[in-house]
Parts: sequence; C-alpha cells; structure tokens
Amino acid sequence: MKKSFFILGMVVMMSPMGILAQQDAEGTSDIPYISRFKGSLILWQQVKNFDRYYILTVKDNKIDKYQVEGKILRTQYGTTEEHSVFEIFKSYEQALKAAGYEILLTLDEKNCGVNLQELLYNGEFSGLNALPREATKPDYQNEFTYFVAKNDIDDRDVYIVGFIVAWGKPLITIDVIEVQSMQEDLVTTKLLGERIGKKGHIALKGIYFETGKAVLSKRSVAALKNISTYLNSHRDKKFFIVGHTDNTGDFELNMALSKERARAVIKELVSNYGVDPGQLKAYGVANLSPVSTNLTEEGRARNRRVEIVEQ
Repeated sequence: MKKSFFILGMVVMMSPMGILAQQDAEGTSDIPYISRFKGSLILWQQVKNFDRYYILTVKDNKIDKYQVEGKILRTQYGTTEEHSVFEIFKSYEQALKAAGYEILLTLDEKNCGVNLQELLYNGEFSGLNALPREATKPDYQNEFTYFVAKNDIDDRDVYIVGFIVAWGKPLITIDVIEVQSMQEDLVTTKLLGERIGKKGHIALKGIYFETGKAVLSKRSVAALKNISTYLNSHRDKKFFIVGHTDNTGDFELNMALSKERARAVIKELVSNYGVDPGQLKAYGVANLSPVSTNLTEEGRARNRRVEIVEQ
C-alpha cells in the first residue's frame, strides 16, 4: 500500500514502527495560543514571517479552499500508539473552545470523500496544493482528522489548523496563522467602530512613543487622526485610554509610565484634534494584561500598547 509523506521538508520520515524521539527536536519550542497534546514531542518545526496559506472549507458539498496571508508557524508532533486520532482531536477541540476559538471545519476519513493525506503538506509551505482529479477516489486512506479553528486575538484573526493522522504512531501537525498584511495597517475609523462594537476595546496600532518616555512620536499622527475622527463622530460615548507595558524593569515605574502614556494620548487628541476631554479617562496597568508572552522580543512588543476601551 502507498503511504504518503505529508509534511514539507522532512528528510527522513518516521516509519510506523519507528522509535519515537525522546525529546523535542533541537531548536524547536512550544507554539503560542495552544498547548501541545500531553506527552507529545516536537519532531519538526518551521516558521514563515509572511506567506500565503490555503484553508479548507466545504462549498456546495465539495471541498474548496480559501487563502489567508500572514505569519505561519508549522509544528509536527509525535506521540505514542495508545492514543487514538479521535482522542487527540477531542483534546485539541476542548482546549480551543475553552480558549474562545470557533471551530470552523472538521473533516475525517469518514466524511471527507477525498484522501487528504495526498493533498495536505505535500509540496508548498502554504499548506494545500490544488486538488488533483484522481483524489476523489483514493486508493489508500489512514484514519485522520483535519480541523480549522479561528479566534480574534489582539485585534487580528488567528487560525489554528490541525491534521492528525494514524501512521503507526499518531502524528500531529499544527499550523498557526497570524493574519496580517505585509505592513500592518493603521487602525482605521471603520475598524475602530467594528472592533469596539464587537469587543468593547481595541489596541491602537500606529501609536508610538520615545523609548522609556511618555512622549508621542511624530509617526503617530496618522493614527491619531483616525482615532479623533471616530471619537468626534461618537461624542455621545465615553472611553478609557489604557496604557500597557511589557514586564521589563520596575513594576511601579511601568505602572506610572503606562498611565502617563495614556494621558499623553488624551492630551494630544484634545489639544490638536478637537476631541471632547469629557469623553476620555486615562489609566495605566503596566504589564498586568499581556496579550502575548514576555519571553520574546516579539511578544514584548505586542504587549507594549495603548488600548481604547468603551466605558
């Protein structure tokens, strides 16, 4: 029987009777947003700072796909054979739902109708090649589950796509896609309204300060204009401007800095953009409400932010 190699870049693939690694592959680390299946080990990992990614969907009772773009992290895990594909999938499903993700799609060998092992992870990092005609009648099919989950995290869409296959010992491939443009756009007036209406708050991208100070950079002008346009068209509403820092340095100093930065934003909006001062109040929470890990520079950068919160 034919067995497909479904992960890009693996020089040597584990055979069904292969020995499971005793530790994570060198240079790999746990992925953000979702923990690994208990007892599994990382076999392989790759990151793309920006690429396209094709996600499966079902349209007119047929498998279709759509494209998203952003940062992509692919991680493959191995675990021991006493764990079933269904057990592993249910573990991820429960964890994702508990974390606020929406499960968009679930496929398995019983409801799929095509051999996903021949279609997924087999030639492009983007995750899915065009569906070949012969795939509608596969000659070989292992037990598998494919799932797609989506959440709104830090005001951007995050997809988690999983493919779990029984190939001797179960293999688990998890893709994390952080949707973004090549250069992150400013928070537009329209987006402000949409996100505040949906979540009650939004991080104000495009707001920059001098390092370690509450002094706004000139690069903040475009974002401040968009924010003021929204506020001036919603004068009946009141908002908190909330400063956040990472966990670097003294906590009390960070608490003071985060509030001073919130005050600086309000002062600029009132003084130069005609915003009613009665609409806004400033608060600072230092590093008490992170949106990412403080263990990496990327995570710390995401945690250093100013948010607008509806009162």
